[in-house]
Amino acid sequence: MKYRGTAGCQLWLAAIFLCDLPPIQQTFAQSDPAPSTPRLADRGSKGAIAPSLAAPQTDLLSAQAQSRDTAFQELASDVDRLDQHLGIYKRLVRLASPSVVHIDAKKTELSEGTEANQAGEVEEAGSGVLLEYQGRMLVITNRHVVVPAQLSSIAIQSADRSETKPLKLWSDAATDIAVMEVPKEFGIAARVGDSDRLEVGEQVVAIGSPFGLAHSVTTGILSAKGRRDLELGTRTIEVQDFFQTDAAINPGNSGGPLFNLKGEVIAINTAIASNSGGSEGIGFSIPINLVMGVVGQLVEQGEFRRGYLGIVMDYQYDVNAAQRLGLPTIRGVLIKGVRPKSPAETAGLRAGDVLLEYNGEAVESDSQLVQMVSLTDLKHAVPMTIWRQGRSMQLQVRLAPLPTTP
Repeated sequence: MKYRGTAGCQLWLAAIFLCDLPPIQQTFAQSDPAPSTPRLADRGSKGAIAPSLAAPQTDLLSAQAQSRDTAFQELASDVDRLDQHLGIYKRLVRLASPSVVHIDAKKTELSEGTEANQAGEVEEAGSGVLLEYQGRMLVITNRHVVVPAQLSSIAIQSADRSETKPLKLWSDAATDIAVMEVPKEFGIAARVGDSDRLEVGEQVVAIGSPFGLAHSVTTGILSAKGRRDLELGTRTIEVQDFFQTDAAINPGNSGGPLFNLKGEVIAINTAIASNSGGSEGIGFSIPINLVMGVVGQLVEQGEFRRGYLGIVMDYQYDVNAAQRLGLPTIRGVLIKGVRPKSPAETAGLRAGDVLLEYNGEAVESDSQLVQMVSLTDLKHAVPMTIWRQGRSMQLQVRLAPLPTTP
């Protein structure tokens, strides 16, 4: 970056200040000699000399200084008033930072050699957040940060620089979520927000370790919700329902928390869209409601069981097909077939039905329905609204775990 000289700026500023000053008062009578020749005072003044131009100039400089002092005081007052609002960020960081951790993981991975696969050690740095679940202190992060490292090769560092090793590790590849249990006294748990209530345009704050710089803070807004079908490099995340944010997220932020202005965790930062490898204003985070659903299953059952409905969707469904079925516009998902002995068959779904709403949420696309079904709590029945033979109907379904592929 080129810097321009400041001499010209100084002269320009001096001109502005001088133009604002009052005119110099005339100190000599009209009959006086030239101002350059000081006049002697009357004998009654004990020989004092009349004031010269030095006194007015001193007064002017004093007026300038007083004017600047007043301007600085006004500026400070304005900043104090503004800080009542912007100070929220400082208070948020003070409350949230103790719950953010830095993670270093040493992994042994296979690399393709010229003759045979060779094992090499890879160091991965990332972030995480401390949460309490059923009396346990957990670190939530991304699976790709810690897998396939051994527990003894993972170092977790808190905000006060104390370190610990994880006691247990659970992870799920489909969501890229990992959970590590740590000693209960290790740190302070963060507060969990409700990501379903977050609206596009709300202010958010990311705290993490971009490029290894622990506890870096960036701010932005929630740019979008429900981002799906993303290609995330070599990683395959099957269950996608991302938040998009313009808060700066870089390598090392993975697994770290995204906060709302109340200091509540509303997402886990996971990936970026970038041509350079660094932040370009498009980051993706996993909503915390989705995260906690996965965390609960991992801790309680040791695995995340995805929901299974058992329908075949018609991917050729378009406006013309919707109108033939009596719908004014394309809505929902058209069911092409129902698998035998599936939850869909038990619930009464049929080929030709259009699934309009699932669990109280409008169905907008095939991929959205897949995500909603995958994340459904298998313990409870879910309401559905379908379109059949020109009218809407209400059904309920209780999902089964997704069958494993032999």
